[in-house]
Amino acid sequence: MSKKSEIEAKTEAMLKPIADKCGVEIYDVEYVKEAGEWYLRAYIDKEGGVNINDCVDVNHALSDALDEDDFIDEAYTLEVSSPGLGRQLKKDRHLEKSIGKEVELKLFKPQDGTKEFAGLLKGFDESTVTVTINEKDVTFIRKEISVIKLALDF
Repeated sequence: MSKKSEIEAKTEAMLKPIADKCGVEIYDVEYVKEAGEWYLRAYIDKEGGVNINDCVDVNHALSDALDEDDFIDEAYTLEVSSPGLGRQLKKDRHLEKSIGKEVELKLFKPQDGTKEFAGLLKGFDESTVTVTINEKDVTFIRKEISVIKLALDF
């Protein structure tokens, strides 16, 4: 397991009781370097969506827990937020909750002359994702998908 994965896993384990106490669920945790700076991001959600107070409460509690354990060597910025409306579907639990919903996906390489597709998420397994596009089921290889996210419907 990489250092990044270890930090994400340990943070998610620390976050679990905090999320339960605050009445939210963990959507995702990521530890990323952007423009030379490290960010530890916790995405939370709940039925009806989270609000700023949910994010503040979780941020304070998680920050205190991280300060107490102090297992991250680098300086980093902690961010707690909603995954947003056009949230990425990175994990099986994200895909499971999104079956029957409109999704957009991008491939690394073109398939049938295009890299971008949109349709209803029909199902998935460990190696494929099936999307209904124009009433036809299309199956994509998961490792060939660069991004899959919920479609924004305005």
